[in-house]
Amino acid sequence: MSAGESPRKTLEIESFHTRFSAWTPFNNKPLNRQLFQERVALVSHWFDLWTNKQRQEFLRTVFSRCTKSQLRCVQEWFAQRTEVARVDFSTVFPRFISLYIFSFLSPKDLCAAAQVSWPWKFLTEQDCLWRPKCVQFGWFLPYTPTGNEYGAWKHHYLACVSHLDWLTPREAAAVYGTLNEPTAGDEEVRERQRERCLRQIIWEKITLRKKELFKARPPWVSGTGCSRLLRSRCQPRLSQTVRDRVGLHEALEKQLVLASLEALPKRSNVSGSNSYPLLSKKNGRGVYKSYDCPSNASQLHCILISSRIPAYEMVVDSVKAEVISEVYEHCGLTLESLLSLLEKALGGQKAQSLGIFSDGDSREINLLQGYKIGIRNLLQPEVRDFWEKLGSYVATEEEGGHVDLFVPLAASEAGVEVLSQLSQLTGTLFTAPTGIATGSYQHILSDWLGLHQEKAPVSIYFIESKLQTWSSLTDSLEDTLKLVRKQLRPVFMDLQRRIYGRMIGQFMFDTMSTVNILMHQETTQALADGLMGLSEENPDNPLEFLSSFLLKKCTKKNKDCEGNSTWTKCDPKSTLSLFLKEINDVGDTKSSGRKGDGHVELLVKLERKLQKDSAEKRTRVVQELFQSERKYVQMLEIVRDVYATPLKAALSSNRAVLSAANIQIIFSDILQILSLNRQFLHNLRDRLQEWGPAHCVGEICTKFASQLNTYTNFFNNYSVVLKTIEKCREMIPAFRAFLKRHDKTIVTQMQSLPELLLHPSRRLGEYMNLLYALRLHTPAEHVDREDLTTAIDRIKQHKGYLEQVKQRISRRDQLSDLQRLIWGCPTLSEVNRYLIRVQDVAQLHCLDEEVIFSLRLYEHVRDLGLFLFNDALMVSRRGTSHIPFDRTSKNTYQFIAAVALHKLLVEDIPDSKYVKNAFILQGPKEEWLCATEVEDEKFQWLSALQSAIRSSMEK
Repeated sequence: MSAGESPRKTLEIESFHTRFSAWTPFNNKPLNRQLFQERVALVSHWFDLWTNKQRQEFLRTVFSRCTKSQLRCVQEWFAQRTEVARVDFSTVFPRFISLYIFSFLSPKDLCAAAQVSWPWKFLTEQDCLWRPKCVQFGWFLPYTPTGNEYGAWKHHYLACVSHLDWLTPREAAAVYGTLNEPTAGDEEVRERQRERCLRQIIWEKITLRKKELFKARPPWVSGTGCSRLLRSRCQPRLSQTVRDRVGLHEALEKQLVLASLEALPKRSNVSGSNSYPLLSKKNGRGVYKSYDCPSNASQLHCILISSRIPAYEMVVDSVKAEVISEVYEHCGLTLESLLSLLEKALGGQKAQSLGIFSDGDSREINLLQGYKIGIRNLLQPEVRDFWEKLGSYVATEEEGGHVDLFVPLAASEAGVEVLSQLSQLTGTLFTAPTGIATGSYQHILSDWLGLHQEKAPVSIYFIESKLQTWSSLTDSLEDTLKLVRKQLRPVFMDLQRRIYGRMIGQFMFDTMSTVNILMHQETTQALADGLMGLSEENPDNPLEFLSSFLLKKCTKKNKDCEGNSTWTKCDPKSTLSLFLKEINDVGDTKSSGRKGDGHVELLVKLERKLQKDSAEKRTRVVQELFQSERKYVQMLEIVRDVYATPLKAALSSNRAVLSAANIQIIFSDILQILSLNRQFLHNLRDRLQEWGPAHCVGEICTKFASQLNTYTNFFNNYSVVLKTIEKCREMIPAFRAFLKRHDKTIVTQMQSLPELLLHPSRRLGEYMNLLYALRLHTPAEHVDREDLTTAIDRIKQHKGYLEQVKQRISRRDQLSDLQRLIWGCPTLSEVNRYLIRVQDVAQLHCLDEEVIFSLRLYEHVRDLGLFLFNDALMVSRRGTSHIPFDRTSKNTYQFIAAVALHKLLVEDIPDSKYVKNAFILQGPKEEWLCATEVEDEKFQWLSALQSAIRSSMEK
């Protein structure tokens, strides 16, 4: 200590000295707290910069220095943070969410969950979980549980399982057979009579009950007819009346099902053939309705036409005046919506015949978007219910009613099985064309399977001359009608679809004079062939050569007609019934000693007749395969001779039109396909030269199908080929002049190069139909059947890949069009996203929500456009812009919001005196009160929206 320092100052300096560090002032608490916070921040900064291994080492060092009380504090802190993860969800979530979660469990899992805790036991024994599981097996309670009774349906399920010989559906089908299996003899007649009596009793009770409800219904109330899909929380209180009506329907349906189940022990080797009776049919609105066949039912015919059919407007205009036609949208409709359209078209009557003109192939019918109905999904509950209700709108088979499917289902074994299942399921005759003719929709003009009358379905519904004209010019008419629809649709915006569709079709027929085209089609084709021969021969006297050529062609045509006149239409079912009738006649006229010999002789004749018919049909299919293959190869040779060979010759002679790289890109794949199909055609020609019933073509088709990778390469490069053609056309004047000189000439059969490149994609579908038809008419013991099955499986793989490519391209183009249409729209291009439906609605605003529901007033705020995708709903503002000096207008859309479907809530608003066709769309942040102009549009929109939400939640 220096001399100048005082003792007091020395003590103050020593008071700031720390025990271990000079930087920790224990006596100065504010400074100590400040230094502590700074050092904690510094250590935290270091901790963030350390690696995982360094952090673990630091924590071990810190925890090793902690006392027990400090470690206990850390343990309690972790327990508080992790306690939320162990909360029972059934005590936190609302009860309806917990019940929804438990509804996915099987009965065995529900019983196991009931042993977890008391809350789980209470939830898993609710009647709403066990009632559907009992009803699906036909187990109904013999009494109505009271409001305080608990677990009645679970106890009933356990009692039925423990006392009944219960089997799975697969085991039951193996032991007893499938549903709706026909019974034989008087037993089936008695069963139908019994069901007819039950049906009459039920309809009388329902009609009487409806009259009573109508008398007791209070005035100025709409009831429940407007809310056909969803129950509204704002619905007027008619609960007791509605409950009585629903209770009556459930009781009657239960009575009918129980009566059918009581008849099951009386059957022999049949189980459940009428477990799903056709007596209680609901209409599209969910109301049971009686359809009494009117006196003129035999004259009532109806046909449903899909918008997916190319140039469907001309098909609509081909429908006869006395036939009811209804055009339905292929995209955006559900099966329930389609039934509603049919019910409205029929007006409560039963049709004598119903036609469905839709897209499809020989295995399945592409009825709606997402509903390709075949043998795999025919017995699904939703699809099965649709066909049962559809069959109730048509007269029964005994009354001569039938449903005509304009899809070649009768050309394959799977298609015939579909027709058989539908007939058994509905009790109505289903028919389909047996045609194997290649080309777009040529099959509808051929023979039909299952009809017992001379009048073909085509002549029932259509004017045949117009329909034949449409079928021969389908592809070109569709391209033309795209422009016609674009120009005329704004003019016909307020008209119904089937009305303006017929107007557009009539406009096309009148403008193009296509009615007379069919009469001169053969003459035109003969003249075209003669001109082609004239250009190849280049004779001295062209007129004499052309006349002799046409004379030879006419002579050849007459010989072919004479040869084909011996072919007769043969239906195996009608042939069998004819021979059985002859057997009964022989048994009545001959003695018992000679009766057996007559039966054997007729059965032998029947077997020979059926074998001969099968061999003839098999020969016709093989001939069609060869002839269509020859035409297909000729089209590919046009590409080689008219386009590829001259371009390569110009390149080799130093006068190149295209470079070698562009020629390779455009023609390499198509020329490889030509080489492959030429070899296939040569093999078919050799086999047909010595054709007989025992000969085979399956090995040739199998060898051809194993080399279809060439087609896959062509489909992968198809978009590149078209872009190369377009680019070269724009950039190279010589190539542009070359295409102008050769496109759409007689040599190219009035087609351009891109149109000629379409043939490979169409040919794969023709291969499938022809091979399925060939296997249908090939006996099971024939050696060719296995090879045909192998060839079909291989071609099916390539065709499935082609369908995926087509679908991906069409969806991408559709989304890009919407992207340009909607202003401010976010990016729509995502994997597996596609458009389902577009709906224009009016947005409403409730002026006073405190007023009772039936007296609420609404104000029209603005117009909206709703775009429904498979994963989201996009809401946009719709505006109408008018063009100067023009009557038409166009719609513009501006993006507002997009809501994921699994976050969207839909609430229906029943009709009242002040609002019609309204509903609420509620998203996470905003809700929209909307209304459609027509009631059917609301029903179809809500049906499609509900189906899309259900599908998105399942995914």
